[in-house]
Amino acid sequence: MANSSEHPGTPRTASPASTTPPGWDELPDWEKRYRAPRVGFPEWAEDVPDRSLFVSNVGGTFELYTWDRASDTRRQATNRPNGTVDGTLTPDGSHLWWFDDTDGDEFGVWRRQPFAGGVDETAVPGLAPAWSAGLALGRDGTAVVGRMTEQEGTTVHLVPAGGEPVEIYRHRESAGVGDLSRDSRLIALEHTEHGDTMHAALRVVDREGRTVAELDDTRGGTEPLGLSVWGFSPVPGDHRLLVGHQRGGHWAPMIWDPTTGRSEEIGIDLPGDVHADWYPDGSALLVVHDHHARGELYRWPLAPLGGSDAHGGTAGAGGPLERIDTPAGSMFGAGVRPDGTVEYLWSSAAEPPRVCSTAGGVVLEAPGPSAPPSVPLRDTWVEGPGGPIHVLVQTPPGEGPFPTVFDIHGGPAAHDSDAFAAQPAAWVDHGFAVVRVNYRGSTGYGREWTDALKHRVGLIELEDIAAVREWAVTEGPADPERLVLSGGSWGGYLTLLGLGVQPELWTVGVAAVPVADYVTAYHDEMEALKALDRTLFGGTPEEMPEQWRASSPITHVEEVKAPVFISAGVNDPRCPIRQIENYVERLAARGAPHEVYRYDSGHGSLVVEERVKQTRLEIGFALRHLPATAD
Repeated sequence: MANSSEHPGTPRTASPASTTPPGWDELPDWEKRYRAPRVGFPEWAEDVPDRSLFVSNVGGTFELYTWDRASDTRRQATNRPNGTVDGTLTPDGSHLWWFDDTDGDEFGVWRRQPFAGGVDETAVPGLAPAWSAGLALGRDGTAVVGRMTEQEGTTVHLVPAGGEPVEIYRHRESAGVGDLSRDSRLIALEHTEHGDTMHAALRVVDREGRTVAELDDTRGGTEPLGLSVWGFSPVPGDHRLLVGHQRGGHWAPMIWDPTTGRSEEIGIDLPGDVHADWYPDGSALLVVHDHHARGELYRWPLAPLGGSDAHGGTAGAGGPLERIDTPAGSMFGAGVRPDGTVEYLWSSAAEPPRVCSTAGGVVLEAPGPSAPPSVPLRDTWVEGPGGPIHVLVQTPPGEGPFPTVFDIHGGPAAHDSDAFAAQPAAWVDHGFAVVRVNYRGSTGYGREWTDALKHRVGLIELEDIAAVREWAVTEGPADPERLVLSGGSWGGYLTLLGLGVQPELWTVGVAAVPVADYVTAYHDEMEALKALDRTLFGGTPEEMPEQWRASSPITHVEEVKAPVFISAGVNDPRCPIRQIENYVERLAARGAPHEVYRYDSGHGSLVVEERVKQTRLEIGFALRHLPATAD
């Protein structure tokens, strides 16, 4: 993302009026889904909730927009060639902080601009560019800035209002800023000093960096149990921290008071992962339930604080759990307004996203036409070598078997959901069935399922994908002669690895921003990912050479039979370009059919036109190389 020479804070009002651009009706539906203006979930300033911030593509690139709800004034706050999506508002709503990197390399500094618009300024002049490791902003003007560099590892700086940054934390391993207490006295950190970046421990420190309390379910890295900071209490004088834990095998909430050491798990009887956030008055938790690729919302009332001081009592007790009425699908952002109503961003595979409220209706819309709907998905479960695998399937009209794309999700700590996505919908529009696999390593199916990929990196996921392929061609929608293995990021990595490890199974491969040469990728990638890779493999490439070799696509490049399409961002810090070029050179030396598309950005593009172009290239490549349908 380029540093802009102009001032992106110049006011621009985005009218909510609907306008249809010229030529819209002539566009195919798949392009309309990319080009249709959309808005992200609007987060608001804690103390001035009429001031909100959201991401939108209304100008053709995903950028940050401010929204004054009282006057319904919307303003494009950032304006850079490769887009901007990382930003937040100060609690008093006076300023927007946004992260400024160079052409998608994710290495940069925080900028600040007034909410109403104006000149951007460097938010913390004393801090050099780095990869972001979190940010927390206090009501008194305090900022806590997390940074990571190859030379320093992780550092955390406290910046008092009008003052210079002071380092309060440093460690070679990965860590991040979790939250800042309401009175700005305590800072919650997630850290992996024990060396397991998949399972963080928590530390709360004071403004001088002195440890107040520790919470470590990993027992120094010997137990695979992680913790996550979900936020300090919003109640004045209350230093309790809402924490996510995995003690029961799934994510669940607990309340921990670092000043007393008292903690209480909240026994919410729901299957799957349960995440939570505070109601603004601390009277309840907003519960987000993620189960089998769909989301639900609940309210969990908390018992009033009791005991002899503000920190006693059993405030985690309470209930019963109250269901909040939402449609079937997935939620990507939810929050409680001061009046107790809940706003949430919802979509399903068939219906485009919308920002809704429990008060009724749509809260925020982008100007312009809506995205056309797609087809609903259906669920199936396939027995795999590690247990049942959840599979999400979309099919075009007509009778199969269909050419089928196995659209493999990235992460790997992520999962596919019943949510609207332009890319799989585009494949369906071109006559493909789309099969998405929540393989071992995916989140949402329990800690053991997520952790299963460690030390057999890539290979265990491919076992699950192969099992689903077998189902798809024997019982499902797939034509076995026309199978596309495709994915981006980790999904791109699995695509290239699968083409080499399972060459007889796939007709065509389409990999976006992949890991291709894992050892070179390790040496070139951003520091936090180096730490993750050491966790996955149990050490560096020099320490565990056989494991790295077995899991690297370039090791198996001589076995690849399918034509391969690869897209790569030349500034990608996660899957760097050099290791992709190494893989491509090996393909070229063999005379293997392949195409490479390089674009001037990082790990994916925020430019709508670029996304459309890449999808057109990917689908076009597959159609050219798949055999024709038999008459």
